[in-house]
Amino acid sequence: MTIEEMQARKRELGMTNEELAARSGVPLGTVQKVLAGVTKAPRLKTLLALEKVLRKGRGFEAERIYDFNRLPDDPAGGPDGVAESPAPYTYKKKQGEYTLEDYYAVPDDRRVELIDGVIYDMSAPGKIHQSLQMHIAAQLFNFTESRDGACMVFTAPLDVQLDCDDRTMVQPDIVIVCDREKLKNMHGVFGEPDYLLEIISPSTRKKDITIKFRKYLDAGVQEYWLVYPEEKKIVAYHDLQGDQIPTVYTFEDKVPVRIWNDLCLVDFARIYSRIRFLYEL
Repeated sequence: MTIEEMQARKRELGMTNEELAARSGVPLGTVQKVLAGVTKAPRLKTLLALEKVLRKGRGFEAERIYDFNRLPDDPAGGPDGVAESPAPYTYKKKQGEYTLEDYYAVPDDRRVELIDGVIYDMSAPGKIHQSLQMHIAAQLFNFTESRDGACMVFTAPLDVQLDCDDRTMVQPDIVIVCDREKLKNMHGVFGEPDYLLEIISPSTRKKDITIKFRKYLDAGVQEYWLVYPEEKKIVAYHDLQGDQIPTVYTFEDKVPVRIWNDLCLVDFARIYSRIRFLYEL
């Protein structure tokens, strides 16, 4: 349905925005913005939830198509006001009860993470996010390749079965694995990588710096970097299993990679000079 068709169908049914919100599970504010044309590019899951109710009419009580509730561990909303919060796919389990079977059942056009039985939706990264990811990974890749090293550098999306159980599967932005035995799992990495990097967005900030930080620490990850595009800074835990004291760098610095004995320096000044124009668009 187009937005105009939705508006017409809602009038035909005599349905209020409040009723449509209650039946679809979409927040009232989102319903109002979508049908008023304020939100120019509503999310597909929002449109599908509204369309399903409008097509079936008043006799339809929605099974929760998605969990649109904003959860405290993921407070930032998306472009149409819907939070990047955990969203059930099978609709029959409570958050905390999902397993890898549910994770693999998610359609390929949806990117999610599974952490301790909770499924988190992940939005598509923007241009700055992608550019930072590619340039950082390129420098890491070039370093290890120039030395014919055993370590392998990967970028998301890549499944990392962090705890080697059936309740957690993460997709960090950049992954370095030096133990190739951990790469024999057909789905990705089986066990903790040596190095992980996450590029922070408003919708993932709390998850990356609290939930995933704790998971990476407990799993035995040696080094963890958080890159903040808006603040143009890097918070690097060079010794995650040791003192856990982060070092803060800026986009003017060269940041050493501790798992490689500081021999590799990621030149953020060079990276920023390449992508600066994206900040000015």
